[in-house]
Amino acid sequence: MALLPWFLASYLLGSLPTSYIVVKLVRGQDLRTLGSGNLGATNLYRVLGWKYAIPVAILDMLKGTIPVAVFGPAAGAGDLVTILLGIAAVIGHVFSAFVKFKGGKGVATGAGIVLGLAPWAFAASLAVWALVVKLSGYVSLGSVVAAVALPPLVYLLHSERRPLLWLFASLAALIIVLHASNLKRLLRGTENRFGGRPA
Repeated sequence: MALLPWFLASYLLGSLPTSYIVVKLVRGQDLRTLGSGNLGATNLYRVLGWKYAIPVAILDMLKGTIPVAVFGPAAGAGDLVTILLGIAAVIGHVFSAFVKFKGGKGVATGAGIVLGLAPWAFAASLAVWALVVKLSGYVSLGSVVAAVALPPLVYLLHSERRPLLWLFASLAALIIVLHASNLKRLLRGTENRFGGRPA
C-alpha cells in the first residue's frame, strides 16, 4: 500500500494531456478532432508545427523520466518497481483520465523511461528512430522499429539492466501493440507520411 500513492502520481503525471492543453490554449480547439485525432507530438506538429511540437515532446518524455528518476528513488523502490512506475506513466499518457481516457501512443513517455534508466540505449534507439523516419517518411514505422531494437540495445549497452530486460521488452511490446492500427495502414499504403505544413 505504501507504493500506491507513487503509482497514482505516476499515472496522473502521465495523464497530463500536454498536446491537448496546448491546442486548446493556442487555437481553442480539441486536438482529438484534428489531424489523426491522436494526442501526441506528431499530430500536434501537423496542427501547430515544430514551435509547439518539440517542447511538448520533451514534456511527454519527462512524464516517463520523472517516475523512474525521482518517484522510484524517493519511494525507496528497487529497479523492478521503478520501471513499473514509469510504465504507469505510459498507461496514463495512452489512457488519460483528463480527456476521457484517450491519449497518445506512449512513444515519447516510454522513451523518457529509457532515458532515465538506460541512456545509451535511449540514444541508440533515438538514432534508429530518426534514421527510419528519414528513410521512410513514417513516424509510426520509426517508432515500431525503435521499439523492436530497444531490448537488444539495452542488453548490449547496459549489462546492469539485463535482469530486467523482460520489462524493457514488455515496454517495447506495448508500444508495438499501440501502433497496430498504424501497421495495418502501412500494409495498406494509407498511413500518413511525416512532414507537410501545419493545418
